[in-house]
Amino acid sequence: MVNLNSYLDILPEIKAALGDGKPVVALESTIISHGMPYPKNVDTARRVEAIVRENGAVPATIAIVDGRLKVGLSRDELEYFGKTGLDVVKASRRDIPFLVAKGADGATTVAATMIIAAMAGIKIFATGGIGGVHRDGENSMDISADLEELAKTSVNVVCAGIKSILDIGRTLEYLETVGVTVVGYKTEQVPAFYARSSGFKVDYNFSKPDEIAKAIAAKDDLGLEGGVLITNPVPEKYALAQDKIEATIASAIQDMNERGIKGKETTPFLLARIAETTEGESLETNIELVLNNAALAAQIAVCCSVLSH
Repeated sequence: MVNLNSYLDILPEIKAALGDGKPVVALESTIISHGMPYPKNVDTARRVEAIVRENGAVPATIAIVDGRLKVGLSRDELEYFGKTGLDVVKASRRDIPFLVAKGADGATTVAATMIIAAMAGIKIFATGGIGGVHRDGENSMDISADLEELAKTSVNVVCAGIKSILDIGRTLEYLETVGVTVVGYKTEQVPAFYARSSGFKVDYNFSKPDEIAKAIAAKDDLGLEGGVLITNPVPEKYALAQDKIEATIASAIQDMNERGIKGKETTPFLLARIAETTEGESLETNIELVLNNAALAAQIAVCCSVLSH
């Protein structure tokens, strides 16, 4: 039996909440380092943690610091990831043991955050959007590790859908193949990150957090591995028009291809280029959808906590 304490640091407040069966929400750190510029990233991270608290749960921002798997970051650590930005390793599943062995730092992606959250016993995780099959993925085979993680790790992810820069249809087909249920909160359409609808249907839709919590409890009771993907559309007042954002994304992808940008650099480049083209509008939408997801995740976590008692 592996002693996780030799790798894992959980903030005392979070450890106490988990021990008492109180609601905890995991949060990723890549959104801080790679998702938006400083100081917006740090300000957003603190606002997200505050929203989780306002809705009755304890926030647990996850990262790797000096080779330690951190569940909960201090104010200084949040500031560090915000200022260091793209210079921090964007850590997915394959990176975790090597960053630990080297005593290095890593900002955790959706996949890595899920893994560390599961180690700590956290069931609910709020993020912006998940990764997926990249456009032209049938040729490049560029497919996010987030999808396989959702199939194998029992952490339930609240997001604003699949990032608009990806091939949403192929991503949904992949999720169906690996057995991941895509749930819509107050929507029958899978949201498209910046836009409220992608035109694709969710598997199931619910209108109350406690209904989602009951479905998660049933899945766990049945011993079914993997997470539920809970999609939550960005509030209407902050949403971007689907045709407008699609044209912006297409232009950004063309620019990226001409520059030969590939792999882990693609998402930060595209997000930055889209923010520049929309004169910051997409960045504000990104911030608002993350806050919206944090609130819903906390509400679901509270309902899960009530069901478990």
